[in-house]
Amino acid sequence: MNFELFIARRIYSDREAARGVSRPAIRIALAGIVVGLAVMIISICVVMGFKQEVADKVVGFGSHIQVVSLTQDEYQQRMPVVTSDSLVQVVAATADEWAERHGRTSPVSHIQRFAVRMGMLKTDDDFLGLQFKGVGEDYDTTFFKTYLDEGRLPRFGSDEASGDLLISRYISKTLNISTGDRVFAYFISGNDMRARRFNVCGIYETNLSEYDRSTVLTDIYTIRRLCNWDADQSSGLEVLLTDFDGMESLTDAMNAVVGHSPDRDGCTYGVFHVKELAPHIFSWLGVLDVNVIMILVLMICVASFTVASGLLIIMLERIQMIGTLKALGAGNGAVRRVFANFAIMLVGQGMVWGNIVGLLLCYVQYRFHIVALDASVYYIDSVPVRFYWPLIIAVNVITLIIAAAVIFGASHIMSIDRPAKTLRWD
Repeated sequence: MNFELFIARRIYSDREAARGVSRPAIRIALAGIVVGLAVMIISICVVMGFKQEVADKVVGFGSHIQVVSLTQDEYQQRMPVVTSDSLVQVVAATADEWAERHGRTSPVSHIQRFAVRMGMLKTDDDFLGLQFKGVGEDYDTTFFKTYLDEGRLPRFGSDEASGDLLISRYISKTLNISTGDRVFAYFISGNDMRARRFNVCGIYETNLSEYDRSTVLTDIYTIRRLCNWDADQSSGLEVLLTDFDGMESLTDAMNAVVGHSPDRDGCTYGVFHVKELAPHIFSWLGVLDVNVIMILVLMICVASFTVASGLLIIMLERIQMIGTLKALGAGNGAVRRVFANFAIMLVGQGMVWGNIVGLLLCYVQYRFHIVALDASVYYIDSVPVRFYWPLIIAVNVITLIIAAAVIFGASHIMSIDRPAKTLRWD
């Protein structure tokens, strides 16, 4: 062991210094590092969890990418497009080609048809204007199974009407209907009004109020019959991806192949990703990144300040020791290395405890959902947590680099040229 590291360890473990100023300074510096790093880790995990939770709910209602019609009728409603098997194959092949160009596997996990029609759900006492979304047997029900609160999912079919309807908890409370009830829905198009009787088979609750208040699910056959569409016509295709990585680029690739091309009836296809379909929600989520950056900058500044101040206090209190080392032949470089080693020990211990505290608190919240939220405001009922390891590791690395720069700068402040005068320091 070299003497600089030996002296640094003696300073770090000196119990007699507890009567002086240095020990409280060390504790404050250590606490600053622990709190700063823990807050940064918690901020990252919570914000990433919140963004992922809300984004997944939006995707659950409408998928990552939609192939829809750009053509509107005289009532400013989108016309149906032909969503044949050949179109599904073209979309899948385009995704495969895009993945091959980018050196990755195909990001498409599922492709499904959907049909929407605006209508009104009416009871004896009240009514609500809603979007009726019809889906077929190819529909991925994972999302609605996750948030199914009561009853069962409808029988989604393309060849016959099931008469089932899945509504949200908000609609259930507003119209005072529950599973097993039969309710009338009315659909108006120009001068034509049609009525259908549905059986409420289930109730879901996602707490994403914008969608919970407006969306109900039934079979695609019913919607096609209401709209007088052919068996291969739909509002469009929903393309589910494995993640958001490359979603915008893949959308552009699909637009280049499918977009602006007409179907057999002259309706034009358009391709949009979820951030274009729900820009207000993703813009709001983007603002959270600014908040996280501000928190990270402030916490790094606090930790840096406590390390620098603690190191300077130790240097000032050890001024006689520095003079003794210089009198014995130690140069300024050796003295700086002593205090640099001491600061590395301090920062290392602080970062270890900061990671332990931050990750432990995040795990407790992830496992037990202790901290609750107002779902009507935040779209979720408890603080979400996502362990996004690349960012957590990046924060640790950045903290270590900044701490090293602070240690290097602070250690260069102390330079003694007259050891004899320093030895008389009191």
